[in-house]
Amino acid sequence: MPILNKDMTVCISLAARPSNIGTRFHNFLYDELGLNFVYKAFTTDDIEGAVRGVRALGIRGCSVSMPFKEAVIALVDTMEESASAIESVNTIVNDDGHLSASNTDYEAVAHLITAHGLDLASSVAVRGSGGMAKAVVAAFRGAGFDDLTVVARNADTGGALAQKYGYRFTSDDPEPGTAILVNVTPIGMAGADEDRLSFGEQQIEAADVVFDVVAFPADTPLIRAGRSAGRRVITGAEVIALQAARQFERYTGVTLNVDQVARASEFSRAT
Repeated sequence: MPILNKDMTVCISLAARPSNIGTRFHNFLYDELGLNFVYKAFTTDDIEGAVRGVRALGIRGCSVSMPFKEAVIALVDTMEESASAIESVNTIVNDDGHLSASNTDYEAVAHLITAHGLDLASSVAVRGSGGMAKAVVAAFRGAGFDDLTVVARNADTGGALAQKYGYRFTSDDPEPGTAILVNVTPIGMAGADEDRLSFGEQQIEAADVVFDVVAFPADTPLIRAGRSAGRRVITGAEVIALQAARQFERYTGVTLNVDQVARASEFSRAT
């Protein structure tokens, strides 16, 4: 990576619980491609001030994670379709003070649904109702899935999410037999919930596909249980690598190939 200098372009991330994954992913590729960029992760309790800083300091790109994906909507100038359709932002691009927002989470999930050949006739249960859940549910609707249930403790947000896309809502665990199980909650994430299963063992054994968007660790209890049961799995590592690649392309204008994304993803997860 070039030595820090006054002309270096800065990109950042804003999250309640920052990790090194995005930082390592982007900086690895800046170094490999010889780009005069640097990427740094931050947290904040002043999201308005942070976004003003993005604009005022000429920060080129800003990744947005929980719990800021909806709060930043009022702070940007333009909402691209991927963000406005689901009212959730994970990427901000600064063009000379004009802030454009998009959602590469949605793009990544939509790609994985197609890449893994998920059957449109399958039943789906999505656990969660936050910003990332919006991206996931919208991607399944966009792909043509009709049989989906949003599972959430919060009846207000869960019910609203299901209604928006014409799906069912429940606050109860789905009965065993749902073909595709998707976790979009912090359950399984490193920390207090890292040993918990987001779906029960009977549900996992009766499923065809287990999909966990938790990226760190990628080998969550749900993913481990899915593999042990012989089910197909889709991990959060796949989601975060694809969404980061789309962000990278927006920030730099450089289109990445599959090998570059794979190498950056492997490096980002190395300890």
